[in-house]
Amino acid sequence: MPTNPRRGWLIPAILTLIVIVGGAIALALSVPLSEDDPVPTATTVPTSAPSEPSSSPPPEEDPVEDVVFTIGATGDVLPHDTPIREARTTDGYDFTPMLEATRTWSSGVDLALCNMEVPLSLPDEEPTGYPLFGAPDQLPGNLADLGWDGCSTGTNHSLDRGYDNLAYTLDVFDDVGLGHAGTARSQDEAAAPQLYRLERGGRTITVAQLGGTYGTNGLPIPDDAPWSVSLLDAETLTQQARSARAAGADLVVATLHWGLEYQSAPNEEQRALAEALAASGEIDLIIGNHPHVPQPFELLDGGPDGSGLWVAWSLGNFISNQDDACCVPQTATGLFMTATVEAPAAGPVRVTGMEWSAMTVDREGGQHVYPLEDLLAGERPAELTLSESVLASREAGVREVMEQSTGADFTERSEPPDPTGPEPEIVPRS
Repeated sequence: MPTNPRRGWLIPAILTLIVIVGGAIALALSVPLSEDDPVPTATTVPTSAPSEPSSSPPPEEDPVEDVVFTIGATGDVLPHDTPIREARTTDGYDFTPMLEATRTWSSGVDLALCNMEVPLSLPDEEPTGYPLFGAPDQLPGNLADLGWDGCSTGTNHSLDRGYDNLAYTLDVFDDVGLGHAGTARSQDEAAAPQLYRLERGGRTITVAQLGGTYGTNGLPIPDDAPWSVSLLDAETLTQQARSARAAGADLVVATLHWGLEYQSAPNEEQRALAEALAASGEIDLIIGNHPHVPQPFELLDGGPDGSGLWVAWSLGNFISNQDDACCVPQTATGLFMTATVEAPAAGPVRVTGMEWSAMTVDREGGQHVYPLEDLLAGERPAELTLSESVLASREAGVREVMEQSTGADFTERSEPPDPTGPEPEIVPRS
């Protein structure tokens, strides 16, 4: 094959270049350099092998510990016209004084959940009580100041002033840092549980709160917002509980607005729903409201891992203008529920006990709410108008109801607990 004259010079030239470069490298390696000579970096040779990765073990994490903490709950926050007038100040409303005597309870538990029976009035509206409630919008901030972490908002009064007030109520709750369950501003929010995260024993424990009501007093739920109020349904609540556990919940609490007003025992509808939820195995604790009077506690068969479903059928009233002057005597005294929760280092988080403490209102003494046990023990605030006989009658009425509790040893608690760690993180639903 003829040689290509354009490439004939390449081979001799390449050989010559190799010889020249090789000689230069050999000379550079054999001739010592003075301090002023430049260092030929292109020919620098590593003097040692690359260092091996560190074999030291990572720092040990703090061990997870067994944890015991408390969940507290109380009855209906139901500001009638008289409590609203009592809370009036020169520049707004303040419900804190009428609840100050209960602060050690709401701030003493690790997670405090109330029942916000009514929506808020809009800023340009006048607050009113029964029959179409609209509470002052300072009330949620007062509750947060007293140590409450969240409230159920799904009740028969949720739509008393329409959807705009329902949405505004949740806006204010968000602004003051309170959780909420039972009403929603969107379909996604309605499907989302309220989550509370507690840092305890070297880990995060997550409690989920669900909510719902039997109805809305005949007021229509808006056609364009059918998700705004959660109506009670066992299948829906069970699915929400499953979703909550999938989202990381260790414990699921359902706050349910149900039962018959002024009845001191659960009715058939309450029992049917509770037993269906117990059979689902997805819910740990039911906190009931709406009857305005206390109903017993009960531990039902079923629950997570068959450990039982703990039920407070009704906690009665917290803020209200009710007593024997308008209604049945039991409306004047509600319950503060303290649930004990155990979270072992290895094992599921479970409710292991519930205690009750009576909270009674002095309707004529500034609408102040007191732990009944403190009054019976001799505390006598200057403004108190309740007589010894009234206090004794209220105690007897509560005990008569709570003696009907079944399934576990539900005892009275006379002293508030102390928090076992920092305040919970309230995870936004929206």
